[in-house]
Amino acid sequence: MNRLPSQPEVRRKGRLRWEATTVVLLSFLVSAVSAVAENWPRFLGPNGDGSSPETGLIQALPAQGPRLLWSKPVGTGYGAPSVWGDQLVLHHRLGNHEIVQALNTDTGKESWKHESPTEYQDPYGYNNGPRSTPCLTKDRCYTFGVEGRLLCLDRVSGRLIWERDTAKDWQIPQAFFGVGSTPLLEENRLIVMVGGQTNSGVVAFNAENGKTLWESVGQKNWEGQKKIGWRGEPIVSWQTWEKQASYSSPVAATIHGQRHILCLTRQGLVSLDPANGEVRFSFWFRSFANDSVNAMNPVVMDDLILISAAYYRVGSVVLRVKPDGRAVEEVWRGTSLETHWMTPILKDGFLYASSGRNEPDARLRCVEMKTGRVAWDRDESWQPHSAEQPPVFGRSSFIVADNRLIALGEGGLLGLFKLNPEKLEEVSRFQVPDLQYPCWAAPVLSGKRLFLRNERRLVCYDLALPKP
Repeated sequence: MNRLPSQPEVRRKGRLRWEATTVVLLSFLVSAVSAVAENWPRFLGPNGDGSSPETGLIQALPAQGPRLLWSKPVGTGYGAPSVWGDQLVLHHRLGNHEIVQALNTDTGKESWKHESPTEYQDPYGYNNGPRSTPCLTKDRCYTFGVEGRLLCLDRVSGRLIWERDTAKDWQIPQAFFGVGSTPLLEENRLIVMVGGQTNSGVVAFNAENGKTLWESVGQKNWEGQKKIGWRGEPIVSWQTWEKQASYSSPVAATIHGQRHILCLTRQGLVSLDPANGEVRFSFWFRSFANDSVNAMNPVVMDDLILISAAYYRVGSVVLRVKPDGRAVEEVWRGTSLETHWMTPILKDGFLYASSGRNEPDARLRCVEMKTGRVAWDRDESWQPHSAEQPPVFGRSSFIVADNRLIALGEGGLLGLFKLNPEKLEEVSRFQVPDLQYPCWAAPVLSGKRLFLRNERRLVCYDLALPKP
């Protein structure tokens, strides 16, 4: 006859089962959170600021470089890839088609691709491929083509869900280098710098079905505005041929408890209410020269916003948002930082950035955000038409992870730097054999894998610390 368990034994076994179940659930949750934290699902990473929460990375590059996992040829384009789990999505061009292609992060093997025809030719002779970065969610992939084709694909299968041809739906003046702004997903709104006239510079789309939710920015907010810093033309007189879209991407930030969508358009900085597109404030910021662009993303620290450009000594401005969120005031203006396309990395009140319009005037700088003071500076200039790879970084692109600044020079030079505002500390460098000029897409980090590209190849390196 089997003995029946006593009440204390029942309670003890029940408690053990509860504890074991709790441990399993907690382990699952920790793994799930870690997996999400390691995604690089959009332009400039999970936070949109070039930072990654990953740790356990190598703190110095080996002399022969980190372990190469794979390398494969790709088409033209300047956009960085995005990563969700073990899937990488790259938007590039092969022949007369724009390709949205999903690859396995471990092997580089293709799982699906979507093709769209394109006839775009860069009028300045640069790259004919797309310039924006895919935006990924659990089940969706959003891309914005060089001719303004906005796609929503099923991220798992690549199936087309919806499509908008913004060039047909809006009156958009021809851009200098095609479309180069990456859409921002804010809740259920896909916010896109379309550049439409007369008041459709920025458009919000329903992320589920692609329907237009609101249109904003243009004549209504710029007409009669003061052209701050301009000589001879102090007031804006709006023209319907005026370009609105820039090569910057929208940024979402909470300032004084309000949610702002910050867009550095061709005319300057605009803050929008994400719910309805209402313009909260506008600030004129652009070069005197017509053949100039704004390309970096706004950088936010508390109630301060940095915007910067590198054309004809425009330099930088830091603005303070007033408590009501309806206006800004200048904190400082100067040329201590002149960023061309790279968005500076903000860490502990200091900006780490590449400064300079062209290769011959490139500099690596650390600048204090609140004051504009240059903390340190190094010349990184070189001539890009040399037959040899440069021993300098030129105009770099940065990300930050595990207390290291990861820099990719435009000639394919990979470097690690310490985050030190007191002095420049370069830890190590390595010339990536498969990459040559121009490397203008920022590095991407996910799952301790580093993804780098130029116009011809995409490479994947293992940055994990060796296991004991």
